[in-house]
Amino acid sequence: MPAPLNRLKLRLAAGETVYGCWVGMADPYAAEMAATCGFDWLLIDGEHAPNDLRSTMAQLAVVEPSPSLPVVRLRDDDPARIKQALDAGAQSLLIPIIETAEQAEQALRATRYPPEGIRGVGSSLARASRFSSVPDYLTTANDQICLILQVESRAGLAALDDILALPGIDCVFIGPADLAADMGHLGNAAHPEVRAAVLDAISRIAASGKAAGMLSTEDGFINDCVQAGARFVGVGIDVLAYVGALRARARQFIR
Repeated sequence: MPAPLNRLKLRLAAGETVYGCWVGMADPYAAEMAATCGFDWLLIDGEHAPNDLRSTMAQLAVVEPSPSLPVVRLRDDDPARIKQALDAGAQSLLIPIIETAEQAEQALRATRYPPEGIRGVGSSLARASRFSSVPDYLTTANDQICLILQVESRAGLAALDDILALPGIDCVFIGPADLAADMGHLGNAAHPEVRAAVLDAISRIAASGKAAGMLSTEDGFINDCVQAGARFVGVGIDVLAYVGALRARARQFIR
């Protein structure tokens, strides 16, 4: 029996456009609710949400049975954290703050078992192998890892072509908020200079044959990004949806 098929990886490789939502409430009950909403994918955020390995694993467990495909964003590219997330059962990872091809290659190697990479061999006690019930896990796991790298700085954009030249990377995601800050427009990801840079990067990623990713809650900009070639498309954030709905309800009654 091989490692489970990664349907997100397959869909991206087939050229599909998949729409998803950020899951930042750091709670399996909230993640399970999000998994009933019909998104193609849900991203469990370990960078800006208060998630640790155990809360991430609990959310993976409730999202996996749903039609929504789970993605885990780690807080950095530390190989040890990559190994732990994979052993906990994540098959799709988003790694933030990628700025060089060397850094991208290190992240890629951390997701692969030797000889292709440096992932530690501990699957016999890991959730990823269903606790040793997947006998061919070690020999088949590499092919089912979906690696998404997040470029979110001027340095990352400068290295984008070199990053895109690396085989084995499934998607490059452009982070507009940090890019805006790095470009001198802190808190203004809608600045024309930032949006032009995002759209140019998406076009370059799409031209390389890799999937381009982005996140926005503004429909017009989402459409612009899709037209530019984005295929891993974040269209919502659970925290903002929750507080937005509650604040709107409160305003109806409280003056």
